[in-house]
This record gives sequence, structure tokens and C-alpha cells, in this order.
Amino acid sequence: MRASRRVLVVSLACLSNFCLSSFVTAQQSDQAVAERVLGPQWKQLSRRAGMIFAGTVLTAATQTAATDRAVPVATPAVQLSFRVDEAIAGVKRGQVLSIHEWAGAWSMHRPMSKGQHILIFLYPPSRLGLTSPVGGSLGQVALDPSGKNVSEYMQKPAAAVSLRNEPSARPHVPVDARNVSVVQLERAIRSAREE
Repeated sequence: MRASRRVLVVSLACLSNFCLSSFVTAQQSDQAVAERVLGPQWKQLSRRAGMIFAGTVLTAATQTAATDRAVPVATPAVQLSFRVDEAIAGVKRGQVLSIHEWAGAWSMHRPMSKGQHILIFLYPPSRLGLTSPVGGSLGQVALDPSGKNVSEYMQKPAAAVSLRNEPSARPHVPVDARNVSVVQLERAIRSAREE
């Protein structure tokens, strides 16, 4: 009887170690994928964003004016609406989110079109209620038509802007972004935000 208990305890310990090492390997793999797709600054990108989600563009750029009672002059802005398909931070799944972006920042990232699936990192809204993708094109990842995987036809960033206090922005298109799921990126992003 004692021998079988020892075998059971040893077996459970081995199973526990295997599960723990599998988890650590998966986490490292998710982080490697995040770096490959989002670039070397992916952790900073994840931490600086106030809203992160995979969503569908419902309406693309329409001109508006953002105003704040403290600022008497209207700021030229662009309005975009998204449906949140996968909420990662600062939003809820199924939410329809309308954002206003300063018109001058609009040229700093890739244009978005109605029906497009995108993983997007947005700054927290400013005092005027304006936001934009973190780091310009760095904060946008094109998804495939299902919205569940990174598009293998990722576009080059428009005028990618470096994150503040960082040496350089993501170069060109990530190497081999095929077969990368939003779920993998979500796990890495959540992990980086908890560090």
C-alpha cells in the first residue's frame, strides 16, 4: 500500500511539473509570437494603451469637431466606430465603440475601412476626448476575414511613430505572421500588462 502511495505522489509531482513547464513554454511562445508580430516594443505598446481589442470597423473616417468647455476652439477630428469582437483591455465584448481622433494623427497610421478586422491599441482618451492608435501604425494589426488570426498580408506601416523614450519603431512587415491567432496575442498582452 505504501509503495502505491509513493508512486501516486511521484506521479502527481511529475504531472504537476509537466503542466507547469508546459505553461511556461506556452507563455514564452506567446511572448515570442507577440514580439514577431508587434515588434520589440510590444510590452510598452501593451502597457501604454487604455483600450485594446480585436474588432470590426463599422464606420471609417468621418470629419467631426471635438470640443471641450475649457477650450473655446473646436479641434478637427475624425470619427471611427468599431464593434468589439474580443475585448482585451478597457472595453467590453460586443460594445460598439466610437472614437474621435485628431485629424493630424490620422495620417500617422494606416487608413481603416468599413468591414475591416483589426487588433488595435488605443491611447486612453485625452481631455478633449481624442484618442489614436499607440505609436501610429504600431498600434494596428490587420486581421484575416475571420477576425481570429493575424492577416498574412499585413501592410507596411504608414508613418510608424516610435513610442516615446524608445529607440526605434517596428521595422516593415513582421516576419511570417501567418498562423498567429488573436488568442495568442491576447495572452501575451494580458501577461505584459500584469508585469
